[in-house]
Amino acid sequence: MAAYIIFDVEIRDPVRYKDFMDQVKPALLAAGARYLARGGAHKVYEGDWTPRRIVILKFPSVAAWEDFYNGPYREYKAIRDECSSARLVSVEGLEE
Repeated sequence: MAAYIIFDVEIRDPVRYKDFMDQVKPALLAAGARYLARGGAHKVYEGDWTPRRIVILKFPSVAAWEDFYNGPYREYKAIRDECSSARLVSVEGLEE
Protein backbone atom coordinates (compact mmCIF):
# COMPACT_ATOMS: atom_id res chain seq x y z
CA MET A 1 0.00 0.00 0.00
CA ALA A 2 1.10 3.53 -0.73
CA ALA A 3 2.28 5.89 1.99
CA TYR A 4 1.19 9.51 1.99
CA ILE A 5 3.57 11.95 3.67
CA ILE A 6 2.12 15.25 4.86
CA PHE A 7 4.39 18.14 5.77
CA ASP A 8 3.30 21.43 7.35
CA VAL A 9 6.33 23.66 6.75
CA GLU A 10 7.28 27.13 7.92
CA ILE A 11 10.06 28.54 5.74
CA ARG A 12 12.39 30.97 7.54
CA ASP A 13 15.02 31.37 4.79
CA PRO A 14 13.53 31.04 1.28
CA VAL A 15 16.90 31.12 -0.50
CA ARG A 16 18.34 28.28 1.58
CA TYR A 17 15.04 26.38 1.32
CA LYS A 18 15.32 26.54 -2.47
CA ASP A 19 18.79 24.99 -2.17
CA PHE A 20 17.23 22.21 -0.09
CA MET A 21 14.48 21.64 -2.67
CA ASP A 22 16.96 21.56 -5.57
CA GLN A 23 18.87 18.80 -3.78
CA VAL A 24 16.00 16.73 -2.37
CA LYS A 25 13.80 16.54 -5.50
CA PRO A 26 16.07 14.13 -7.43
CA ALA A 27 16.48 11.95 -4.33
CA LEU A 28 12.69 11.80 -3.88
CA LEU A 29 12.19 10.77 -7.50
CA ALA A 30 14.87 8.10 -7.16
CA ALA A 31 13.03 6.75 -4.10
CA GLY A 32 9.81 6.42 -6.11
CA ALA A 33 8.05 9.40 -4.52
CA ARG A 34 5.93 11.96 -6.27
CA TYR A 35 4.43 15.25 -5.22
CA LEU A 36 0.64 15.42 -4.93
CA ALA A 37 0.53 18.96 -3.47
CA ARG A 38 3.26 21.49 -2.85
CA GLY A 39 2.48 24.84 -1.30
CA GLY A 40 -0.85 25.42 -3.00
CA ALA A 41 -3.72 27.41 -1.55
CA HIS A 42 -5.37 25.72 1.41
CA LYS A 43 -8.31 26.45 3.68
CA VAL A 44 -9.13 25.11 7.15
CA TYR A 45 -12.79 24.11 7.49
CA GLU A 46 -12.77 22.72 11.03
CA GLY A 47 -10.55 22.77 14.08
CA ASP A 48 -7.77 25.05 15.23
CA TRP A 49 -5.02 23.88 12.89
CA THR A 50 -3.17 26.78 11.27
CA PRO A 51 -1.05 25.18 8.54
CA ARG A 52 1.66 27.21 6.89
CA ARG A 53 2.86 25.52 3.69
CA ILE A 54 1.46 22.06 3.00
CA VAL A 55 3.35 19.44 1.02
CA ILE A 56 1.91 15.99 0.28
CA LEU A 57 4.09 13.22 -1.13
CA LYS A 58 3.17 9.73 -2.22
CA PHE A 59 5.63 6.88 -1.74
CA PRO A 60 5.13 3.33 -3.05
CA SER A 61 4.92 1.99 0.53
CA VAL A 62 5.59 2.84 4.15
CA ALA A 63 8.79 0.79 3.90
CA ALA A 64 9.97 2.88 0.92
CA TRP A 65 9.24 6.07 2.88
CA GLU A 66 11.02 4.85 6.01
CA ASP A 67 14.03 3.68 3.99
CA PHE A 68 14.25 7.15 2.44
CA TYR A 69 13.63 9.04 5.70
CA ASN A 70 16.15 7.00 7.70
CA GLY A 71 18.69 6.91 4.87
CA PRO A 72 19.24 9.53 2.17
CA TYR A 73 16.90 12.10 3.72
CA ARG A 74 19.06 12.56 6.83
CA GLU A 75 21.51 14.70 4.83
CA TYR A 76 18.70 16.79 3.36
CA LYS A 77 16.82 17.08 6.67
CA ALA A 78 19.80 18.83 8.23
CA ILE A 79 19.63 21.46 5.48
CA ARG A 80 15.85 21.75 5.83
CA ASP A 81 16.15 22.22 9.58
CA GLU A 82 18.53 25.17 9.03
CA CYS A 83 15.95 27.15 7.07
CA SER A 84 12.54 25.88 8.14
CA SER A 85 10.54 24.02 10.73
CA ALA A 86 8.04 21.31 9.95
CA ARG A 87 5.40 19.00 11.26
CA LEU A 88 5.42 15.67 9.48
CA VAL A 89 3.12 12.66 9.46
CA SER A 90 2.70 9.61 7.30
CA VAL A 91 -0.47 7.69 6.66
CA GLU A 92 -0.82 4.36 4.94
CA GLY A 93 -3.11 4.63 1.93
CA LEU A 94 -5.75 2.38 0.54
CA GLU A 95 -4.96 -0.02 -2.27
CA GLU A 96 -5.56 1.52 -5.67
